[in-house]
Amino acid sequence: MEADTSTSVAPFELDEVTLAELQQSMESGERTARSITELYLERIEALNQEGPELRAIIETNPDALAIADALDTERRATGPRGPLHGIPIALKDNIDTGDRMQTTAGSLALLGSPAPTDAHVAERLRAAGAVLIAKANLSEWANFRSTRSSSGWSARGGQCRNPYILDRSPCGSSSGSGVAVAANLSAAAVGTETDGSVVCPAAINGIVGIKPTLGLVSRAGIVPIAHSQDTAGPMARTVADAAALLSVMIGSDPRDPVTADAAGRSIDLHAILMPGSLKGARLGLARDMMGFHDKVDGLMEEAVAALRDAGAEVVDFELGLARKTIDDAELLVLAYEMKADMAVYLATRPDIPHRSMADLIAFNEANRDTEMPWFGQELFELCQKKGSLETPEYLEALATSKRLTRAEGIDKALVAHGIEAIMAPTASPAWTIDLVVGDHFIGGSSTPAAVAGYPHITVPCGFVQQLPVGLSFFGARWSDGRMIALAHGYEQATGHRRPPSFVETLR
Repeated sequence: MEADTSTSVAPFELDEVTLAELQQSMESGERTARSITELYLERIEALNQEGPELRAIIETNPDALAIADALDTERRATGPRGPLHGIPIALKDNIDTGDRMQTTAGSLALLGSPAPTDAHVAERLRAAGAVLIAKANLSEWANFRSTRSSSGWSARGGQCRNPYILDRSPCGSSSGSGVAVAANLSAAAVGTETDGSVVCPAAINGIVGIKPTLGLVSRAGIVPIAHSQDTAGPMARTVADAAALLSVMIGSDPRDPVTADAAGRSIDLHAILMPGSLKGARLGLARDMMGFHDKVDGLMEEAVAALRDAGAEVVDFELGLARKTIDDAELLVLAYEMKADMAVYLATRPDIPHRSMADLIAFNEANRDTEMPWFGQELFELCQKKGSLETPEYLEALATSKRLTRAEGIDKALVAHGIEAIMAPTASPAWTIDLVVGDHFIGGSSTPAAVAGYPHITVPCGFVQQLPVGLSFFGARWSDGRMIALAHGYEQATGHRRPPSFVETLR
């Protein structure tokens, strides 16, 4: 199979630059926050709607340069606030920003008035000195509107495209965040995940994505699907950059009670990024999460060899989850919780006329030509049929899904096999975008950690026909730092990340 001609993309002087390198360039006076922000804005202008037409960014921040100027003035006066001072970060368009940017989850239903206040995540990033440069495209409503959706499509942003092979899917729902980072449209980005929405687009776009333990990062101010699984997570080109972003995002928030213990869970970047993290580690490769693609299986074997060469012990095992039971229970949980949680979120947006799932369904029907030109809203309609969060069906599904993925799933496997992390391929290589039929998922490993609320990190592990593949590490609750350390050790031992070449198609 041969690659078609690549779309012409001019060289970029910040290609693959790390957060530490950007910080050093500002400390030396070589660059400023303004000059860095200008370069990323120019890159977005050249690649987002022009050239390869990535459609990764829905809108840029009209105040980005003014924010950068203020941060430069502050640096000269009192020094930097920390490793994110002056660094441009893109946010998924379901994360509230109390500025002139919109927060719409990709839907025209929320367009018109910006959110009144920052999400806790945005607030913490601003406090750390980040320049919130843009809102990233996403699968509309975080990919929980239709059973036949195309990952990366939203009514506001159109179809986001994979920068490696442009007619391939970017995966979802944090598709724009993943593409923006992969194509060097921003220094790093923030996505959100309910099940796979950080780790899948990270893997398929050849970058690092971290889905943290549920409760480590506040969800206040984020358009929801389900409070028992939703979380924001960092996406970056290196493990160190993703970890630096996560360290700023962590924090307790009275608006999100699940974060009560987060304040005591800070990440020691120096400790977890030290060399030698793989020496003596005992890891388990979940063989029953493989087998959906022979070349992906081959990359897993190469990963195991690299890990063993770096001093880790890797054992084969089968996680043995009751997948259909978990999937069925998870769908019920998400349907009940989205109906309830969406009403709570919409109440925080007083300038938006919609107050319920029923209102959103009616809006989509009234705007079918723009909101539903390719696929419908079967999942919205499923949500609307569900009752309250006291319904026995919901409570049973919630208990079942947690039990099967925690005590009888991940926790049991870690103890039974004496391992500290479970490894598996994150997802298949990217499939061809299909707006008529929808996504073509053939395999992945996001569900166990997503449903359990446990940490999951993906790191590049190679390519299949020029398409990136990710290796996942997931483990026990609050083991985020150790999962990051293991992924960093693997990344340093292999170095599989490479920038995209914007190929039009595969012949």
